[in-house]
Amino acid sequence: MATFTYRAKTTGGQTVSGVLTAESRQAALRTLDDRALFPILVNEGGKADRPTFTGRRKRIKLKTLTTFYSQLSDLLRAGVPVLRSIDVLARTASNPLLAEILKEIYTDVSGGQSLADSMVKHPNVFTDLAVAMVRAGEQGGFLEDVLARIAIFTERQDELRNKLIGSMIYPCVLLVAGITVVTLLMLTVVPKIRGFLEKADKPWITTVLFATSDFLQHQGHYVLGAVAVVAIVATPLLRSEQGRLAWDRFKLKAPVVGPVALMVSVCRFCRILGTMLHNGVAILQALKISKDSAGNRILADEINKAADNVQRGEPLAGPLGASGLFPADIVDMIAVAEESNNLENVLVQIADSNEARTARQIDVAVRLLEPVMLLVMALVVFMIAMALLVPILRMSAANA
Repeated sequence: MATFTYRAKTTGGQTVSGVLTAESRQAALRTLDDRALFPILVNEGGKADRPTFTGRRKRIKLKTLTTFYSQLSDLLRAGVPVLRSIDVLARTASNPLLAEILKEIYTDVSGGQSLADSMVKHPNVFTDLAVAMVRAGEQGGFLEDVLARIAIFTERQDELRNKLIGSMIYPCVLLVAGITVVTLLMLTVVPKIRGFLEKADKPWITTVLFATSDFLQHQGHYVLGAVAVVAIVATPLLRSEQGRLAWDRFKLKAPVVGPVALMVSVCRFCRILGTMLHNGVAILQALKISKDSAGNRILADEINKAADNVQRGEPLAGPLGASGLFPADIVDMIAVAEESNNLENVLVQIADSNEARTARQIDVAVRLLEPVMLLVMALVVFMIAMALLVPILRMSAANA
């Protein structure tokens, strides 16, 4: 079933608009005909899926999504049916976009679709992880617990993002200020001083400085154009299937950042798998769902291979260790947990301990970034100053 947005005329000549679900566009037109409506415009996708003038779909703040997941979990835990819960939240939502999306989800669910299938139509709002967990909750009968867990995940993600943004403000200001100062020196100060130093005995650093200044003056616009072209070409490539695979592979192999990204994905997979196993989901089904929660296609492929081994009766730890992506200590813990039949609890413990360790590493890295950037900026300015002062001092010594 797909969602369609329509604008139509009634028999009385009034213009009405709305959202409906149908198997195809033709089925949507037949539905409008049955309602005695004359269609003017029928587009696939709900109103909330309309892109902005920049071409990107609107998004909802993580804080708002956290509140939605938590409220839906509370309503379900209190015994309110899913359909009625969605209707209540749609009518009380303070965010207009979320209210519109919930109305479309209500229409889809009332038409016989599952909550996960209706959520997957709004990828700009609901992540693959959230959809996968909701699907598991619906199939396993513990939807309210899953929604509460998603609310906790989303809240942690929002806190981490806000913390990271707050920590990066000062380094970004330093970076912009440094680039601006160096560019102004190269384009304004250096050319004016260069005329007085043409006949001076110039060291190699001064020659390099003058060459760099000439390049920025005469070729700088070409560099900016090349950067713009690369950005325009790279954007659709990164959005393609091969581009996403290449980007996911780069994130895992990148120096410094790679190990952190890998550990974040591994912890996410371990937590989701442990949560689903704890709630009684069969391990094969749990692996199939939790692999998508890793957020990395390369890691998901290795988890899928491990699921094939488990289906043949082999342990999970072996293929995970053979992939080379899972750290040895985590593989050993999973192997021992399988032998002791305590896999669900150990997986959650792995996620808890390694998430805390990774958070400390990120915090330390951000704290070190500020002094490192200050040192780099100071070194660049010092080199420019030396490149200009050395010829001047040599001229003064020669005249003396």
